[in-house]
Amino acid sequence: MNEIIQKIQALKKERQALILAHNYQAVEIQDLADYRGDSLQLAMLSRDLRSPLIVFCGVRFMAETAAILNETSRVLLPVLDAGCPMADMITAEQLRQFKAEHPGSPVVCYVNSTVEVKAESDICCTSSNAVKVLQSLPADKEILFVPDRNLGSWAAGQSGRKVITWNGYCPTHQWGFGIGDIRNLRAKYPDFLLLAHPECDPVIVNEADLVMSTGGMMNYVQQNDKVIIATENGLTDYLKHIYPTKKIVTLSPKAVCQNMKKTRLQDVLKALQEERHHVVVEESIAQKARESIDRMLALS
Repeated sequence: MNEIIQKIQALKKERQALILAHNYQAVEIQDLADYRGDSLQLAMLSRDLRSPLIVFCGVRFMAETAAILNETSRVLLPVLDAGCPMADMITAEQLRQFKAEHPGSPVVCYVNSTVEVKAESDICCTSSNAVKVLQSLPADKEILFVPDRNLGSWAAGQSGRKVITWNGYCPTHQWGFGIGDIRNLRAKYPDFLLLAHPECDPVIVNEADLVMSTGGMMNYVQQNDKVIIATENGLTDYLKHIYPTKKIVTLSPKAVCQNMKKTRLQDVLKALQEERHHVVVEESIAQKARESIDRMLALS
């Protein structure tokens, strides 16, 4: 592993490459990255970075977003089939039909979606700014939210907006936790706070002490101790790695995204050696998708 890391570091320097990693990546990938963060943080970084090569350690929709926002860098996705089941739960055609059934309703699209769906939307959001995005829209409008029913429902309640959600979800957050997990850990750690990601089932979110994005969780744990975390375990693993003396517990060891874990150090090395897999978005789609992403970033 050390030999692979050394090769990556040498190639990165030679090719003036930067490595970005999402908070759900394996610890060794996050350790290697120049920048790490949640979807909003990585989108803003992608827009502002100036580098010939960006190696994006995440899933495909994230690399697509980076490629749309940064037209001067070559964006590489180390594992081509690192996808997102939630993003696959709605197509552009399905969204067009959804809009036809609710004429005049603005569409808020979670960034966990394909570029084609973003192109059909009015504005994007992430878990860290969904409430703010909803509040930016006219209060008298019925809002369509795709594709995550859990984030959309939670953000609707927080914003006071009327929202119709698409019936999509993240399998890891939907099925990775149960009320029994909360009861067991509350009994074991009565003075710990439960932090939950808004992609979780409402049963979990309603039991949480705080609901926040992975970036919010990173910031919270930096300043606090004694937490139970309900999100994909890559974040918990990395927090325990960088704060070994803090008491950090995952709500369930089952909460693992197999797509996020497809990226290994060997894949990052091959991406740099062969400049694979170059993510390119068709310009006509990219232009429309960029408008919805830019509207979100203008609020951030």
